[in-house]
Amino acid sequence: MPYRVDVRNVREDAFDRLVELGALDVDALHGCRMAALLPDSITAAQVVTAVGSDDITISPAIGRDAESVWVLGPRAIRIGRLRIVPARSDPEHDAVRLIDAPAFGTGLHATTALCLEALDEALPIAAPDAVLDVGTGSGVLALAALRLGVPRAVAIDVADDALRVAAENARINGVEHRLRLARGGPETLTGAWPLVLANILAAPLIEMAPALVRRVGHHGRLVLSGIPSSVEGDVDRAYRRLGMRRLDVKSRAGWVALVLQASW
Repeated sequence: MPYRVDVRNVREDAFDRLVELGALDVDALHGCRMAALLPDSITAAQVVTAVGSDDITISPAIGRDAESVWVLGPRAIRIGRLRIVPARSDPEHDAVRLIDAPAFGTGLHATTALCLEALDEALPIAAPDAVLDVGTGSGVLALAALRLGVPRAVAIDVADDALRVAAENARINGVEHRLRLARGGPETLTGAWPLVLANILAAPLIEMAPALVRRVGHHGRLVLSGIPSSVEGDVDRAYRRLGMRRLDVKSRAGWVALVLQASW
């Protein structure tokens, strides 16, 4: 488990030395101070030697995206036409602002980035009047769709905490009147959407395939992410058996996102 170290009175090359030591993230602070996230295989003594100061404080690191992303704090990133920025940032026309919360979906994890890339590419081809976001987490995918011009979105999740975070993110982005949040899975809904997004794990994607496919409208598109590359074929077959055809596949850091289209 990584840990955080705050160092005072560092020497000039401390940043480079921490990177060489294997730091997962490093940030230079005011007043000759520096913070870093380090793997637990690195000892405090090694840190002292590297930075040339024994004035250090060690504390637990905070993992994001189900402890799959380790950063010192939220940061702005760009994916296609979108920017994902911390909630404290000033509003921007092309940005989604997110609070720092435990719900999955900071934009930093490869599965979220793949979904956002697919969304950004899909909208100019056939602009939907609404999207469905299954397993919304922080709400980032639904909020991104709204920011990119989709009029309405429905976002569902089985976790109450995720829905509370998504509601707060919708509020700070000023789109709460365009986003409907509901607790449950795709089997709890009726109706169909021209674009459905689902960034969850491979096993639930296979299990919910029949219910999820019923939520896809006439010639609608379905973006599936959260799929390890080793089980891409299993997920793909589960949906092709139900009448979906594959349009595209995206991959990054051992993860895959499938872009499918309904054959009906």
